[in-house]
Amino acid sequence: QVQLVESGGGVVQAGGSLRLSCVASGRTFSDSAMAWFRQAPGKEREFVAGINWRGDNTWAADSVKGRFAISRDNAKNTLYLQIDMLTPKDTAVYFCAADTHRFAAQNRASYYDYWGQGTQVTVSS
Repeated sequence: QVQLVESGGGVVQAGGSLRLSCVASGRTFSDSAMAWFRQAPGKEREFVAGINWRGDNTWAADSVKGRFAISRDNAKNTLYLQIDMLTPKDTAVYFCAADTHRFAAQNRASYYDYWGQGTQVTVSS
């Protein structure tokens, strides 16, 4: 059974940091683009950051650029998201996703065929 399992979410004060992890099992995603998305209550799921299969090309949404950093360790089949300078607007469920059809990450959720169950990030003011 293929699974993506996120962890690292929690409740933090504004200005704080978190490091999210996403561990894959059941198959390797070392040849797949991967990304983080988030969904706040009452809002659509939005792209946060993406990374190519080798981990040497990343990009992030304008809303998080400079504060969020995506990385991966293919040897550990793990994806990471370092989140700094959190604000209450970052409160959401964060999902990792894998696109097994592309090497480069795209920002369309429909391109991703594997998803984790999500981890909640809550930022208090």
